[in-house]
Amino acid sequence: MSSPMLLLPLLLFLGLRVINAAAETRRPCSDLLPLDLLSRVLSRAGEGVRGVTGGGVHLIQSGGVMGVRLSRPHPSLDFPSSQYLVNCHLFPREFSIVTTLKVSLVAPKKNEYIFSVVEEKEEEDARIGKRKGETQGGTDGDWYREKDGERGGRDDERDEERDGETDGGGERLMDGEKRKGSRDGENSKSQGRLLIGLRFSRDRLHFLFRGRSGGVMARWVFRGIELADDRWHTLVLAFSGHYATLTVDCNTHLEFRVHSKSLPSDLSIQGSRFHIGSRGRWNGLFSGLIRQLVLVPGSDATPRVCPSSNAGLAELSVPAVLLDLPQKGTRSDLTLPSYESEVRVSVGLEKSCSSSVRGQLWFNPIRRALYLCDGTLWVPMLQESQRLDYVLEQQILSTSSETYDIEVFSVQGLGLMAAMAHRSPSLGSAVYLWRDGGFHLYQKISTHGALSWRHFTMGKKIFLVVSNSRESTGKEETVEKDELSVIYRWNKKTQRFVHYQALQTHCARDWEAFRIQGHTYLAVANHRQGNTNHTIDSVVYKWDRGTQLFVPHQALRTSGAYDWEAFTVGPYHFLAVANAFDGQTTHVDSVIYVWVDGSFHLFQTIKTFCATDWEMFQIGSRVFLVVANGHQLHGNGPGRYAINSTIYELDMSSQLFLRFQDIVTYSAVDWEFFTVGEESYLVVANSFDGESHSLNSIIYRWQGYEGFVPIHRLPTIGCSDWEFFTSGEDSYLIYSSATAPLSKVFRLKTH
Repeated sequence: MSSPMLLLPLLLFLGLRVINAAAETRRPCSDLLPLDLLSRVLSRAGEGVRGVTGGGVHLIQSGGVMGVRLSRPHPSLDFPSSQYLVNCHLFPREFSIVTTLKVSLVAPKKNEYIFSVVEEKEEEDARIGKRKGETQGGTDGDWYREKDGERGGRDDERDEERDGETDGGGERLMDGEKRKGSRDGENSKSQGRLLIGLRFSRDRLHFLFRGRSGGVMARWVFRGIELADDRWHTLVLAFSGHYATLTVDCNTHLEFRVHSKSLPSDLSIQGSRFHIGSRGRWNGLFSGLIRQLVLVPGSDATPRVCPSSNAGLAELSVPAVLLDLPQKGTRSDLTLPSYESEVRVSVGLEKSCSSSVRGQLWFNPIRRALYLCDGTLWVPMLQESQRLDYVLEQQILSTSSETYDIEVFSVQGLGLMAAMAHRSPSLGSAVYLWRDGGFHLYQKISTHGALSWRHFTMGKKIFLVVSNSRESTGKEETVEKDELSVIYRWNKKTQRFVHYQALQTHCARDWEAFRIQGHTYLAVANHRQGNTNHTIDSVVYKWDRGTQLFVPHQALRTSGAYDWEAFTVGPYHFLAVANAFDGQTTHVDSVIYVWVDGSFHLFQTIKTFCATDWEMFQIGSRVFLVVANGHQLHGNGPGRYAINSTIYELDMSSQLFLRFQDIVTYSAVDWEFFTVGEESYLVVANSFDGESHSLNSIIYRWQGYEGFVPIHRLPTIGCSDWEFFTSGEDSYLIYSSATAPLSKVFRLKTH
């Protein structure tokens, strides 16, 4: 007789197989290339005679450009979604739609479809057959929701009838009726449920979608959109969760948030078909001209399309057959200019390079890049650099305790690592290794109230130094209980960091490593001695080549020092300290020192409010310093946490750092500067607003004359540090939390 214990692993195994199989069938779409839906239709209709491709698809010239007119529903105008959304079973929750169209007239109360996704009848029948209490006639009890209210309906077509939809002649069509004379021209396959639809009327644009778990229909309505004016218009719709934005001709920008009708994350598109210019019926057939129709999964396409010199005809991907105007006569009758006979520029998403097209040019509208064919490969000539598009949550890393600081570095042979300063003295801190798109625990290191890590190298030697502190007990600590911060050295044999040297510190908040004239230095920011003495010496240590140890080189008086920042401008070496508190007030001088004759000397003082961080960065030839101001406090008065943090710029004529820009922050504790492509960014760690630690930390982008402007708000909890790093071709941000045992990694999506 089999033991029940032997059956347990088998049941677990089978359960996992079922879970994996279920997950496999619910795979969402992500990271797909833009899908040119109109090109798909034109390729199926065939080239045919210039001007008429067949299948009710006509090429018409209007306003100096070519467009497509649809005369009737036809099988060539629909195709299975699985052919384009490969291995995707769920429609993307975040996506954009780019379309260029021209409409002369729309009848009153009529809606015309730009495109739709319809469930095939066989899929619908199979789904309904499984339901209990199936109603007669195929109704499913859906209710059609509208922004102004809700109303019931038996199915999608009946809903449209109550909306007052009619065909082009004004005659209302009932469900299942056919237009006279259509016969075998219309797709005879019976239609199933509407899953997704984009349609418009005289002054409105409607986006329709199935609700959660394929339930009720919902509709987002953009009002006041005048499209029926016999002009070309380019529309960019971007959808993300509760948000939707519409940009018309790179100018009119509408945005709204809907709380009750967000895009579902589980909208299944298995067994569905795309219909271009209709929903598979005469009713709602698109009557105008369409030049472009692109679906962009997982991205806001607006920055790719706009700005444009011709906004009404702004392009992302136009079918090649629509790019060239028809010529009079045959090509043999034409005498081409020399430049056209020698070099031609092709536009599209894909283009093959061979000896037959050697020397020809290809422009990729997605990459915004120009390529030259060398007979084998496309050689880039002009290419737009990467820009930050949006931010994705990559990893939630559970840590042993709260974390005050992260130091990301690399070790040859292993790759990226991150040292995290954990608060708990009993659990210590840890080093994590990056693999498979996330950080994983690699080594635990005994620390005591660790506040920061710093990585540095000397030749082939790799070091880590930690700032140890003691938790405040409310009593003066005795001299015997010295605080020791520790330097660790990388051991190549054991592939671990090992204890190398201990240095006496006083509630050390930060270490900074730098080199001057071939010598290596370490500066420690001593925050306080005991619990009340904040005005103490912070120390600069120098590497002694004889003893192979760090020895004191210079003491600098500081007031509640929080951070050191070392940087070089031309031949000059600077060291800036962020002073936070002098025992009475947070409104104290932070100091910038300059290296002269073997030691640091006062260069400039700057008034700050509980300064917690300095970050130096350069944009072109311009040199900046940004300070993170924590809070404003004087004596026993109330503290202010929403205060300005300031960017300073080095003025060469006055040889001083001058105020450049103020940015409101909330108990800021860190700034991180980074670049993506040729764009420059700053991200701030907002930690506390006086009531809550759950705040948005903000990414700012350099806008030249405007300075830094906010572009992304990232929800954080007690954010204490930001670090930027790259892995392969991807860029990432990681933040640590001083109030929760977690850190988060974000991936920066670029375009």
